[in-house]
Amino acid sequence: MYLVPPMDDDPPPEFVAFVAGHLTALRRETDRLVGGDPEGAHLYMDVLADVAGHWRRLRAWSWLAHTDAPSAYLQKRLASRTKQWREEQIYEVDVRVLRTQPYVPLHGPGQTLALRKAKVLPDTVRRGAVPQADAGIAWVHACRKEQWHRVGRLVVTGILLVGGIIQYMSWLSTST
Repeated sequence: MYLVPPMDDDPPPEFVAFVAGHLTALRRETDRLVGGDPEGAHLYMDVLADVAGHWRRLRAWSWLAHTDAPSAYLQKRLASRTKQWREEQIYEVDVRVLRTQPYVPLHGPGQTLALRKAKVLPDTVRRGAVPQADAGIAWVHACRKEQWHRVGRLVVTGILLVGGIIQYMSWLSTST
């Protein structure tokens, strides 16, 4: 019997939908914050694992406070993980954001016929496979972290219990 039940093996559909809705922006923001460094590309997955680890608490808080707690927590963890990543770099990190694609206006005289038609045509990009995979990986990382924390809590509780028994036994022997 658990006071707080362990995480399920599979991510809930709400978490997968959350990842699908935030994945593109999260990857873009991560690339911007680390300056396109391939060593920092793992940050977005660490942030998703942090959100997955607190998913039940964040959903409950969203329901109680009528706010979007998972999105706020995602932004907070992204800032924290990026700061930590920058501090761990051997050399000073210089981030420069460069525009790689020319600006194409979506409205007005510079807009092409293809861009106007693209607004009304359904999207042909297959969505769902990448967010599902990233959500699953983040969920597994969060489950593993939770399991290690549970083992750590059990070890600390056992040590405290044995220490308490030793203290009690030494107190009994000195009081008699």
